[in-house]
Formats: sequence, C-alpha cells, structure tokens
Amino acid sequence: MSVGTICSRIVATASPDESVEEGALRMKEYGVGTLVVVGEDRQPRGIITDRDIMVRCVAEARNPSSTAVSEIMSSPVRTLHEASPLDEGLQAMQRVKARRLVITDDDGVLAGILSIDDILTVVAEQVDRIGAVLETQGREVLKGT
Repeated sequence: MSVGTICSRIVATASPDESVEEGALRMKEYGVGTLVVVGEDRQPRGIITDRDIMVRCVAEARNPSSTAVSEIMSSPVRTLHEASPLDEGLQAMQRVKARRLVITDDDGVLAGILSIDDILTVVAEQVDRIGAVLETQGREVLKGT
C-alpha cells in the first residue's frame, strides 16, 4: 500500500508571504492544526502548525498580523513521493520525529498530507478484517464438532 492511497488529498495551504494571522484564520475555518506552505508552483516550502504559531509567534511577542508565515514555518519540509510504500512513510516519521509528512507527486507538487491518524485508521481496518476472519474460522470449527 502506498502513502498516496491513504493520505488526505485535501490540504489547507498558505503562501510564504501571508500573515500568521491569515494562516491561523484558515486553520480555524478548515478545522485543522497544520498548513502546508507552498510557492506559486504548488511545491512545498515549509509547514506551519498551531504549535508553531504559539511558540514562534505569540510566545515571542511577534505581531501575528505583520509576521509572515515564512518567518515561523518549519523548513525544509519533510516530503515523501506518493508512490512510496506505507512502511517507508512510517520510517520517515520515526526518523524525523514527525506525526505528519507532506506527500508530493512526480513533479514535486503538493499531492496530500499523511498523518499518523491516517495510518492508524488503516491499521484499525486491517485488525477488524483479521477479527472477522478469526470469527468465521471459529464458527467453522464449532460446526465441525
């Protein structure tokens, strides 16, 4: 299974030159805690989280309406190609100590975002399927006795 098959394809974005305040409002509007910062070419330049806003803007007494997203974003952004296997995504998250990875296409353009929650959903579905198989086998064993 590739990371591209389970990542979220709808991604809230920000431009590097917009204000932190504008970014925070977009987070509120979409109900997300992360924005991928993209250039005009839609290639990821960085990532900004609600925590970044608190730690790098508010806690440093910066003005959110005049501070650019590019001043507080995490960069370079960790990306993974959409065809990469899920295990590679997990390894990358572990290696960089991140709960999210930006997913890109063949041209390096933003294709989605993979979160640990996306992976947990897939794992939970697989565990449910395993349970169904075991349950079916258990019934077959009981019928045979």
